[in-house]
Formats: sequence, C-alpha cells, structure tokens
Amino acid sequence: MEIEHNSRQRFFRKPCGAVTCGTRVRFRISIYGAGIPRSVRLVYKRDGGEDIYADMPYVFSVLGSSIYEKAVIMPETAGLVWYYFEIATDSGVVYYGNNSENLGGKGDISFNPPSHSFQITVYNEEYKTPDWFKEGIAYQIFPDRFYNGNEDGSFLGNRTDIIKRGWGEQPFYKAEQFGGEYKSNDFFGGNLKGIIKKLPYLEDLGITMIYLNPIFRAASNHKYDTGSYEEIDPMFGDEETFRELCTEAKKHGIRIILDGVFNHTGDDSQYFNKYGNYDSVGAFQSKDSPYYSWFRFMDFPNVYESWWGMTTLPQVEERSEALREYLLSGKDAIVKKWIRLGASGWRLDVVDELPDFFVKELRKGVKEVNPEAVIIGEVWEDASNKTAYGERREYFYGDELDSVMNYPLRNALIDFALCRIDAFEFNRRIMSLKENYPAPAFYSLLNIISSHDVERVMTLMGGVPTRHEVDREHQAHFKLDGYTLDVARQRAKLIYGMVMMMPGVPCIFYGDELGMQGYGDPFCRACFPWDNMDDVDPNAEMRTWIKKLAALRKSSKALSTGEFNYIYRIGYTYAFIRQYENDKFVVLVNCDRTAKDIRLDAARYGITKLETLTGTDNIDSQYESADGIFYMKAQPCSMTIFKA
Repeated sequence: MEIEHNSRQRFFRKPCGAVTCGTRVRFRISIYGAGIPRSVRLVYKRDGGEDIYADMPYVFSVLGSSIYEKAVIMPETAGLVWYYFEIATDSGVVYYGNNSENLGGKGDISFNPPSHSFQITVYNEEYKTPDWFKEGIAYQIFPDRFYNGNEDGSFLGNRTDIIKRGWGEQPFYKAEQFGGEYKSNDFFGGNLKGIIKKLPYLEDLGITMIYLNPIFRAASNHKYDTGSYEEIDPMFGDEETFRELCTEAKKHGIRIILDGVFNHTGDDSQYFNKYGNYDSVGAFQSKDSPYYSWFRFMDFPNVYESWWGMTTLPQVEERSEALREYLLSGKDAIVKKWIRLGASGWRLDVVDELPDFFVKELRKGVKEVNPEAVIIGEVWEDASNKTAYGERREYFYGDELDSVMNYPLRNALIDFALCRIDAFEFNRRIMSLKENYPAPAFYSLLNIISSHDVERVMTLMGGVPTRHEVDREHQAHFKLDGYTLDVARQRAKLIYGMVMMMPGVPCIFYGDELGMQGYGDPFCRACFPWDNMDDVDPNAEMRTWIKKLAALRKSSKALSTGEFNYIYRIGYTYAFIRQYENDKFVVLVNCDRTAKDIRLDAARYGITKLETLTGTDNIDSQYESADGIFYMKAQPCSMTIFKA
C-alpha cells in the first residue's frame, strides 16, 4: 500500500500554510494498492481539543491512485489545528501523519495513531506587521563595545565600582579577573554619542534600523539586570542623548529598536534595592514597599524566585497589577514612554518566560502610541508551536508579536554552509517555517546569524566545535587564520548572501560586516576594531559584499516581501526564486568545495532569461532558454544572483 499527503502541495491541501480564521481548507489523500478501503477518515482537532472524525469520500483516480477528499472550515477563533488520516482496510487500520522530524510536507505511515500530526496555524485576519520593518535591514549593537563618542576616550557615568578596560582588549571571562566573583563589570566606554557619530557609516552600509542591547541604568556591562527602566544608563548618556540618537538616526533613514527586559530586574535596582544603592524602598527592604507585589518571595527577604536561579536577577510577578500598570498599561507606562521619545519598537528578552496575557497587554500599550512600532520576541525554536511551562504560546495569532529572532534559520544556514546537511534537508527546514508562520510574521522574522548570545558566524565557519563543546579557556585563545580563515570568509559571505536574499529581516551583528571572530559570551562581545578595520577585513571584502547585497535587497520588493520558493535542491547546491509581480530574482548557492553542473528548471515561473547581477565570483553571465530549463555550472563555495 502506498499513501501520500503533502501539506505543502495545493493538490493535497488548499490553501497551504497558515490561514485566517474561518477559512475553508480542502484536504486530499492519495491511496494506491489498498483495494477499496472500508473507510478513509480525516482526524482533526483544535489544539488541546477532542478529535473530530470526518469521512473522506472518493473523488477520482490519478495513475491508479485513488484520491479521497474532505473540506473543513477552520475555527472562527485563532489557534492551532492538528490533523492526520485514518485508513481502514480488510487487513487492518493504518494511519498517515506528519513525518518524524515534524517538518510538514510528506508524512509517514504508521500502525498506531501518529505521534506527530500536521499543523495548521489559524490567525486573525486583522493581523498586520509593519511594512517598514519587513522591508528593512537591521544592525545589532552591544553599546559598550561599539564606539566611544568622547574625543578623549573618557568614560561617562563617573562610576568607581567598575573595571575600565582599554579599547580592543579581550573582555574578562574568569572570576579571578573580576576579583574573585564574576560580575560583568568590565567596561570599554562605548556610548550613545558614539553610535550617533557612526550613523553615516551605518547608512553607507545600507542599514535602516538599529537593534540596541539594553541601554537602561544597570550595574553590569550587558544591562540585562535592569536598575531603572526610567533612565538611560549614565555610562551611555541620558534621555536627551537618546532623543538626539533617534532624531539623527531618522535623518539617515534609520530607526531605533530597544531591548525590553521585563521578565526580571536586577537585585541592584530601584525596585528590589537589595544593596540600598537607590533612593527608594525596594521589595527586598520591606513588605510595605510599593514594589513588593512585583516579586515572588518564598521566604522574605532572602529567598525569592530568580531567573534560572541567578539571585542577581529576581524574577517579576507578571500578575501584579501595579507592575503591569507601570510597565505596560499606565498613561506613562515604560513601553509607551520610550516609543514617545523616539523608539520604533521593542525586542522582548526571554519572551517565552512572559505569560501570554502580559505580551498581549504589552502589544496593546505599544500599538496605542504607535501602531507601526514593531514587537520582536526572543524565541529559539519554531515560535508558531512553541510550548513553554506547559502552555502553548500564542505569539502569532494576531495580538502578541510581530516577529521573533529566527534561530531556526540561523541553525539551518550554518549547517548547510558547513555541508552538515544537504540542500534537500535545508529546504525542508525553511519550508516548514514558511508553512507554519502566518505570512505577516514569516516576512517579518528577524534573521540573525551572530548575536550577543551565540558564536560569531566567522568563527563557526571555520568548522570548529560550538561553545558548548569546548571550555572558555579554549574559546578565549582561539582564532582562525591562514587558509582556514579564507575558507571561513567564503562561507560567511554565502550565509550573509542567503540571509539578505531570503524572506525576513536580515540582521547584522556589529562587526560581522568585517568578519570579526569570537566564540560565545563574552568573546562575541568584543570591541569594534575601528582603528584596524582593514586588518580584519582585507580589501574591504566583506563590507563591499554586504553593501552590494543591501543595495540590491532595497532595490526591489521581490527581495523583501516577494514570494519565495525553491527551484533546485540537490547535493549541497540550492537555488530559490523571489518574485513580486513581474519582478523576479533567482539565487544559486553551491556550498560544496567542488564545481557542480546543474539543470535549473524555472519553466513554471515563465523564466526564459537569466542575467547575472552579482555574485561571490563576479562572473558576468547570461543564459537564455526557450523552455525555461537552464544548464549552468555552479562554482565551488559560491553564490550567484540572477535577474530573471
């Protein structure tokens, strides 16, 4: 017996992908060699609901296969719908569900109800995400390490409890370097004024938005231990400097996105005030504190819930009405204040640890001030079906997030560039995201490659072990050079080439445009090498490539919000098309170390001519084909972008 259902083919499921509430979805299944089944049933349910069994009548035959069909109206409220098929024959009952990798597309036969069902994401028709965001290019900055805007290199803030470091020195990574306790209080002097001074550089690079790691008052260099949401950290500047940053950035066509750390505060904060450093009565100091309801004490004051057990980061009680009014809903709530002062959105730290009702209230508060502000969540998995703390999350039904950090794409790109997976598997992963995410979210995904939390892409492209596989001492002293560095640079160019041409918002971690190296935190957070950029990026090779890609991406909507599909996926060679109305681009990538002769079938897109726009090898070429089938050679470790 042969059974087939492919959730990504319209013949089997129409429409494919996520759908709006109340959409009629037609399901088909093909069965061969089973005679006349006793019954063919579609089994579906709402997430968390009871199974519904629907008979599927026979409709026609194709090449000896019998086709069975059933149409179902999706729920009127947003959520996930799961389905599989049950086929009863004279020999027994068989089932057909999602594949073992849970990636959608073709499924698997089983003799018990399948452990993985096919997914349909049902979302609200009113769900919209900001167009400026979908069409933009982001740049992530860790403020202390980007640039010191003071001419004499002096530090702002007048703090005496920090370790001042020289620009370009390696960040401390051992407790003894901090005096015996790991404090993350070594600073290099970067500030908002420095970012303002480098806006022309970012504009020239093609950047349209800056995502800033936290900039609010806090004790550490990373600022994820918020001391006060109400003020800019004095080491970075003040409210006036922030206003100036937003104003000047706008002149360069750049918007500012802030990092919101609302799951926890610092123990050294005006809200908790464990050390008495703030002129407030903190929750640690008294049960009569106005902030006492913000936190969860098991044994007051010394035993309290904290983020992952780190007592320096007391976890907030999101159900506290006083907390939510202060942060989210009040007239002068924090999320509203900074949007009014010029920010264009928020990235939400550890959003999967914030309950849905909190994120919904946050979205409402932000969108009241600016409906075009963007809300991005930190999620490391497929966010469409994410479960956290036993609850299915509701990020993309229309009333929570606009975007998430696209770690699944990052992982797929890295694995593909290193030939750990082939083009077929790479495509499965990407098309699974396309299938599961609502279109407004899919084209808004923040496509990161490096970040403050993971290894820099240049280091990984050397084919090295990950940060989880080697100790910090090894990470501290590791550096690519020679031939290995040349190969890594080629691979990094391929990755950035792909991320610039694929759906979602490309995000460059500061210094990646040079090819900066660095293992995990804190080595990925090194200072930007302004004084030796050409040593890091000889002949400006990476910068020139990034600029070309950025300019090309911004030249056509096809490369931001245009339709995306694959057209070649054999071995380690992959090709895809981007199309918006009559504007079409074909991108060909070969991650293999040898050249490949390929047969590119673009007939179904009506393409009869391909002209090279740019590529890693700068080979000018033009192909014509009356039948839409092109024969070409993909050079080793190369990318070519064609205009069709």
